[in-house]
Amino acid sequence: MGARKTSISFLNLVAPFLGLLLVLALFSALPEVQSRFLRWANLKSVATQSVIVALGALGMTLVIISGGIDLSAASTIALSSVIVAYAINAGAAPAAAVGLGVLTGGAVGFVNGTLITRLRLVPFIITLGMMGIARGLAKWIANNQKIDAPLTWANELMAKSPHPSWLVAAPGVWLMVLLAVAMAVVLRYTVFGRHVFAVGSNEAAARLCGVRTSRVKVAVYALSGLFCGLAGVMEFSRLTVGDPTVAVGLELDIIAAVVIGGGSLSGGEGSILGSMIGVFIMSFLRNGCTMMGWPNYIQEIIIGVIIVAAVSLDRIRHRRAV
Repeated sequence: MGARKTSISFLNLVAPFLGLLLVLALFSALPEVQSRFLRWANLKSVATQSVIVALGALGMTLVIISGGIDLSAASTIALSSVIVAYAINAGAAPAAAVGLGVLTGGAVGFVNGTLITRLRLVPFIITLGMMGIARGLAKWIANNQKIDAPLTWANELMAKSPHPSWLVAAPGVWLMVLLAVAMAVVLRYTVFGRHVFAVGSNEAAARLCGVRTSRVKVAVYALSGLFCGLAGVMEFSRLTVGDPTVAVGLELDIIAAVVIGGGSLSGGEGSILGSMIGVFIMSFLRNGCTMMGWPNYIQEIIIGVIIVAAVSLDRIRHRRAV
């Protein structure tokens, strides 16, 4: 039994890596794109395009490990981008506008966590409602149109040609890497990280062991909101405007990245590294399909099949473990 669990754990660990290698090998072998696919310029472009989903996935990983879900992630990103543009346009300092955008995301996450724990409703319902509320607030603040803002250093966060040039990649890419490392350390080596896994594995048992489950849940959703707020800042930097209609459906990409990376929708399983690999699997898939000239519906079908396969494998794995 122990050997079987060890082999399953090893398979869960290497499966995302194998998936990423398979995607890279597939497009590298296609004559139409093999000369361009793994070139440094394309790799840098994919890394930059992955930042927004990756930041959302950092927070979503915590949420899914704790046994929850957050359908309001994409709307929070849109709301935060609008807040940043609105604040800069109103004369606020760029640093203050960026901070306000991040805190807006944190506030949405805090409200999600508080409602989930106080009302004792399933996260799906609360975050589904918040998805509409946050999107509506973004449209209201922006008067249902894009908000143009003066160019500042905030617009350089997602620049493909960064300044100074020794950064090589956009500042947002390095920020994504640093935050991923930090969250991996938090999950693996801190008491909070162990509590997140405990709540997702068996909330009742965790409560009996003295874990303050409600506080953990609120903290998890607040952190997820902060990461979505930061993703909203990056969205503003990428578009140079605050757009209330941006990121529609992006919550599905964020959730899919976590699931593809080994996160279980049943809770108690997942890792930051796996989620980041899931993000890059989807990014390289979209990039390769675009380079091949395949229409968007082909990309959506492929990614949909991968999501269904990942969730199905997770269910099969849990049935065998019982």
